[in-house]
Amino acid sequence: MRPAIAYIHLHHLLHNYDILCQRAGDAHVMAVVKANAYGHGLKLIAQALQMHGCTHFAITDADEGKNLRSYLGDAAHITVLSGLFDAQDAIVCEQYALTPVITEHQHIQWLEQAHFKGEIWLKVDTGMQRLGAEHPQALLEACKQTQITCMGLMSHLACADTPEHPLNQVQADAFQQLHQTLMPQSHASLLNSAGMTALPQHAHTMVRPGIALYGAEPIAHEPLGLKPVMQLSAQVMQVRHIQQGTTLSYGATYTAEKEMDIALICMGYADGLPRALSNCGFATYQGGRLPIIGRICMDYCLLDCSNTSLKTGDSVSFWGEDILVNDVANTLNTIPYTLMTGIGSRVQRMAKKD
Repeated sequence: MRPAIAYIHLHHLLHNYDILCQRAGDAHVMAVVKANAYGHGLKLIAQALQMHGCTHFAITDADEGKNLRSYLGDAAHITVLSGLFDAQDAIVCEQYALTPVITEHQHIQWLEQAHFKGEIWLKVDTGMQRLGAEHPQALLEACKQTQITCMGLMSHLACADTPEHPLNQVQADAFQQLHQTLMPQSHASLLNSAGMTALPQHAHTMVRPGIALYGAEPIAHEPLGLKPVMQLSAQVMQVRHIQQGTTLSYGATYTAEKEMDIALICMGYADGLPRALSNCGFATYQGGRLPIIGRICMDYCLLDCSNTSLKTGDSVSFWGEDILVNDVANTLNTIPYTLMTGIGSRVQRMAKKD
């Protein structure tokens, strides 16, 4: 079996969940586990959270919801954030007791055709211009003519990771007004991970943390005390000694300036290690940093392991506690979401409970 492993620290996950529950106050926590739990493994993450007391979960689409229901049983409340793509999705929502987010009259028609008798969320756009009902009052009235129950109002923040951005308060005020006007006695959900830091006073009755569950601080200068859940590791396949002037990997982009030891690692861009880390990223071994040298290949990468005891069969890590995924993302001018969700299916997800 390919020795490329994403170790999933479940005790860190539960630590993060507890912090977010405290932050949420009286609001329920809806754990966002879409996109294979942000690359961490849907079954592994969701079952650990459920055993810890989490009852509300959010995924992207009906197919994800169907899978999640098979992992969690009947007790879990599962919200489908992207709603319905077609009539078949409505059938799946009915069969598996999923709660879709709706934004269009077509969604109600599909649900009626599927004889859906469950609950939905009504999503409104408050300033992000992404997904939301243009005429929420009309949709709410249409629901009342069916056996569909609207459990609450939902929206999403565009700039919560920049707490001082004026759009945050604009959206919060708009959402507050819509909630009071349309359905003041229902659930309301506005805050994502960053929103829980930037606007905790707008928790309403339900918050939807995603990235924070997995240990990436949503706002770097206002840390919540989260712990990284994923440690991306791989095994050393070979250690070699090379001479000064030797070039390495595709394109010969690295030339050894002196004699050195190099390690071939079973981790490449097909596993989710970004090729852009070539000649600028690091792995860690026994607390020390080993530079990635030469271009990262589809299946392998090379490290400078000079002056270390690294040997064939040892394991190195590319992010986790020694190198935070936020820091790797900053190196690449991207966000930790892209790194976590980019981990390939051939990388084993392996639980670590302590």
